[in-house]
Amino acid sequence: MNKVALVGRLTKDPELRFAQGTGTAVCKFTIAVNRRFKKEGQPDADFLPVTVFNKQAEATANYMRKGSQVAIAGTIQTSNYMKDEVRVYKTEIIADEVDFLDNKNKDNNSNGGNNTGTNAGDNDFGSVSDVTPLDDSDIPF
Repeated sequence: MNKVALVGRLTKDPELRFAQGTGTAVCKFTIAVNRRFKKEGQPDADFLPVTVFNKQAEATANYMRKGSQVAIAGTIQTSNYMKDEVRVYKTEIIADEVDFLDNKNKDNNSNGGNNTGTNAGDNDFGSVSDVTPLDDSDIPF
């Protein structure tokens, strides 16, 4: 089974491109993930390249910036190619899900406390209106 779940911070702003011919949105970025065990008390991290597609790619590029914390769920994909007669190996995360845990730009939102912009709780982009409230009296336990 090839499944990975990571939590980390973006090392730079995400790059959004559209595939030629199909127009599929492709977003690439790198996240820094802290290692569980540290050497001699010093923080240590891995820098992992992530690729995400379609609507999730567009949302990530629009709402995430350098330093934003994200949770990634997806698969690990490896590939290799020849460059200057040397075989180069590449490992990346293909994200199925990107959850926005915080947004470094939320402090820049100075509209008198009425935060109508995007924040960490708005990562489902409007699906909250699809939720039907449940009356607690209907629950059998």
